Amino acid sequence: MLYLIFGFRWLFLLLVAANIEAQKNVILIPDIKTKCLGNIMLVEVGPLRGSFLDVAVIMNNTAVLLTPSIATQCGFSMKHDQFGNALIYISLQNCFSQNVEDKTFTTALQLHLHGNQFVKGELHQVVETCQYNAWASREVICDYNYMEVAQSFQTLGEQRSCNLPVDLGFRATTVVFFTPEGEKPMSVADAQRRGYGIRNTPTRLVLRSPMMAPETYMQQVAGVPMRVFKTSTIFEKKWLATQVDAAAACPIQEGSVFLTQKTITWYLPRQMDPMISSGQFKLLEVHFGINGQRLNPLELQARGYSVALNDFYVITELPIGGVGGYYKSHIQDDKYYVSYMIEPMLELLWTEDATNEQTRYKVLFHIATHLVPQPLELIDKTVPGEMTFKMVLGHFAVDVALINITFPAEVLSMADCSVRGFNILEHMSPNSSMKVFTLEVPFSDPAVLKQAGDGVTIFSLHLTFGLMLMDELEFFSYNAHLEAVVQNIVPPSVSGGCDKENFYVLVKYGSRGYNFQTLVGKRLMTPSLAQHYDYMENGTHFSFVVPFSSPDVAVEAIQSSFIKGRLDVILNNPETNSEIQEFSVACNFLSTLTECFPNGTMTALALKLESVPSLNPSKLTLEDPSCGPVFSNDRYAFFVFTVNSCGTKRKFMSNAMLYENEISLPDEDLAKKDPNSKEPEYDLKVSCVYDIDTNQAVAFNTRPRRSEPYAENSKGQLQVVMRLAMDESYSKFQSTEDYPIAKYLQQPLYFEVELLKSTNPLVSLELENCWATKGERTSQPRWNLIINGCPNPVDPYQVVFHPVWADARVRYPSHFKRFEVKMFAFAEGEEDLNAKVIFVHCDVVICDAKNPLGGVCGKQCSKTKEMIRGEFEIEVQLGGGRGMLYYCALSSLDCINLNLLLFCWQVKNVTFLRSWILNMYQLDQYA
Repeated sequence: MLYLIFGFRWLFLLLVAANIEAQKNVILIPDIKTKCLGNIMLVEVGPLRGSFLDVAVIMNNTAVLLTPSIATQCGFSMKHDQFGNALIYISLQNCFSQNVEDKTFTTALQLHLHGNQFVKGELHQVVETCQYNAWASREVICDYNYMEVAQSFQTLGEQRSCNLPVDLGFRATTVVFFTPEGEKPMSVADAQRRGYGIRNTPTRLVLRSPMMAPETYMQQVAGVPMRVFKTSTIFEKKWLATQVDAAAACPIQEGSVFLTQKTITWYLPRQMDPMISSGQFKLLEVHFGINGQRLNPLELQARGYSVALNDFYVITELPIGGVGGYYKSHIQDDKYYVSYMIEPMLELLWTEDATNEQTRYKVLFHIATHLVPQPLELIDKTVPGEMTFKMVLGHFAVDVALINITFPAEVLSMADCSVRGFNILEHMSPNSSMKVFTLEVPFSDPAVLKQAGDGVTIFSLHLTFGLMLMDELEFFSYNAHLEAVVQNIVPPSVSGGCDKENFYVLVKYGSRGYNFQTLVGKRLMTPSLAQHYDYMENGTHFSFVVPFSSPDVAVEAIQSSFIKGRLDVILNNPETNSEIQEFSVACNFLSTLTECFPNGTMTALALKLESVPSLNPSKLTLEDPSCGPVFSNDRYAFFVFTVNSCGTKRKFMSNAMLYENEISLPDEDLAKKDPNSKEPEYDLKVSCVYDIDTNQAVAFNTRPRRSEPYAENSKGQLQVVMRLAMDESYSKFQSTEDYPIAKYLQQPLYFEVELLKSTNPLVSLELENCWATKGERTSQPRWNLIINGCPNPVDPYQVVFHPVWADARVRYPSHFKRFEVKMFAFAEGEEDLNAKVIFVHCDVVICDAKNPLGGVCGKQCSKTKEMIRGEFEIEVQLGGGRGMLYYCALSSLDCINLNLLLFCWQVKNVTFLRSWILNMYQLDQYA
């Protein structure tokens, strides 16, 4: 019995364990394909999915099991490919075929799959009929386990005494084997008992020999070792006898195949001397194929194969690892090796002029490369921030299966791993017929060890991959250790408190690189808001101070002697728009909302409460609806009235007089209010108490009059320096030796101006005017950057002022000014702008920070007007040359009664846009 056992049974059991319940009642029927390939037939069965396969031949309704000896004697060979398919090659002239006139051949097989508990034992019958009538005078097949020669009776030459197919009285009695040691006659019955196949069809004698039979021998043919089978079969009838000579020569791998690291070269003799009886030889056809199937020239080229002829050989070159072959795994001394397997086919057709006999010669060859060490490699693709170990183990041939994974405390099958949440996949490597296994294990799994360190957590994983060679059912393993260090993520945090006047907020950054935004109330903390709230930063945290009267403070309640205010601070992740932390602090601030003056005047401040969000403070009135606030905004209303007006009520007490009034919405506004609204009404009572008949003792004394101190004008020296910073951090500056400094158009320039040798914190340095020229400060043309302490309003790229914070270098921020200017050039015609030099000049003013008297010291710059944006095309003619059409984007200040001219230049592939704005009276022009 011939067993086709490939070890797939065990692989199947392990890989489908997770789906056992779904497959218990499923019969997996293999795919069976048949092909007629000239004088052989191919039956492909698979994939076997772990089953065992028995092959039997049906003859006269009887199934004859094929054993290895019967397969060799009768023209069968069995192989398998890397995908688990069984490949059964059958000679058309096998012992069991039904032959019709040597043109039609039918073979019936019975396939028995069994041995798998999930697949029921089942029988499949395969019947295939092949047509083949292009017989040559002699047909030779070289398979890996047998040699076959079919010699036509019509070409017996002079030895032929009769037409054997017609005269059925002749029968084969003796076979003479020719060896180097001499002739060896043997009866046909003895030869068949020794494993030789001897059979005649209506037109030819078929002889078949095991490849390594004792009566075969080795012979060098053109330097290539070949196994030779040479016979003469004697046919007898009474007193008549004739003989039929038959010979076959088949190559072996040793001596005919030469290997490099990348290429297999196979040499087959062009002229088969043991099979040629005369010297007149002519090669007619050469065909190449894989697994018994011919390939056309385009297929050969696509796979990188080449077949060439010279005077002595048919030379075939095959790339190792190419399409058509496969890698096979081996384990030696606990190390992993691979060899490359491929099944090429060469088919030759030649003729001999002396006998006019054609020979068709087909070699089904098996090539296996030497064992090559394949060191296994574990690639760690873990990204610590994803909190999952990710690894790739490879590279393996396709005949390796991953059986289990051993952890320090347990062994898990593939099904257990899937249930546990491990992601295990098998992939073919790109541009390779090898495969890899990928595994993902979450850091949270119990198999992962965790160790806390200094600000980090170390995750480690020890595991052993259990692997198996499916063909040999041989087990081996691979040990691995992975480690990942994860920074302990500390989110930013906020805390704070308050005193009698302010909220104090401290924000800690948390882990390095943690990106967040700070919202104060409902406003984002911008640089301008930070400056307004006395923002201070030191690398690990920052702080700011919010007055209780700030609009970012929500008023929760109002009492006679205090106001309850609340400040909300939210830390937000701008990438996910998620909230990191929300912090609120509420405090009571002593405040007098009502003031009573001796002349009978009362003032009252009505603040908008958070609980009444829809309140419009301007609509509030006193008891008399005609008495509204003298000033109001969206946060409060301020009332001024006398005690005998606006519906103020008076009450007499024993020692005092009480005046009361109430601030609320008038009735007509209350009538408009939604009756279903749950918002409370606004009622604020205000009162003043005046004493009656009260005496006040006042003590005073006098002192001599003396003159008050006064200031005199005097002269002194103040030193001011202007520097150019490397970047907006203002931590590094250009040295004197660096000038002139080359800058690209539109590249920012960061200037710092400092008052030197002054320790008075009440003195501030202010920029009055800054401008740029091409030479001295009074030279023309001139472009104004700062005018009267404010950015030039007609500059489309206005100066940007940067705040100055106290640090190790800056002791008094008021002694510094920092501003940013976009690099530009004065354009005159078409000359090279890169050769220009620009000088920046500034006039400064020293101010008293506590008592600014006006001018630059007290000036506030108006906000930039809204931008007008648009697009247009303009033709520019420079230097008298031809006009060029440029596409310009309009982005300028909203200028009333001004004409806007924009010109584009191209300066070494950089398009530079600079605008001039001229008023309608041509008062000034900048070039």
